[in-house]
Amino acid sequence: MQTRFVDGVTIRTLRNGDTDTVAVWFDRLGCESRRRRFAGVKPRLSDAELELLARVDGERHVLVAWLPGETQPAGIAHLAREGASGEFAVAVADEHQGRGIGRVLADEMAAIARAAGIRELRATVAGDNPPALKLLRRARFEPSGEFVVAL
Repeated sequence: MQTRFVDGVTIRTLRNGDTDTVAVWFDRLGCESRRRRFAGVKPRLSDAELELLARVDGERHVLVAWLPGETQPAGIAHLAREGASGEFAVAVADEHQGRGIGRVLADEMAAIARAAGIRELRATVAGDNPPALKLLRRARFEPSGEFVVAL
């Protein structure tokens, strides 16, 4: 998958090593969004973290969401494969939360996971993140500290 237009959102696969896009996305996340996405205070990403988040290969998939007319990414989803399972994460820029972008990214990433033979997705989510909990329940993740869905 290179580029798709879904529900008013353009979804593109991140180019391997595109740390600039990841950095711009991170800068669009507020303190609370960063805490929820990274499970703690995260004022900045180290160079090593940027490189890891921008890695796209046979084990890592990254999707970027763009809105029409915008030059900065609205959200990013990550999937790190571990055999037949994978760890999934998504975060949307504060100004665009609640507009369905996370759902589009989650649905597209689940399709990629299924096509790659991944049979189980995991996501670790803070209990005080109602939008993420709703998104994962909608995707049939089972609540338990760590959410898991069989594909």
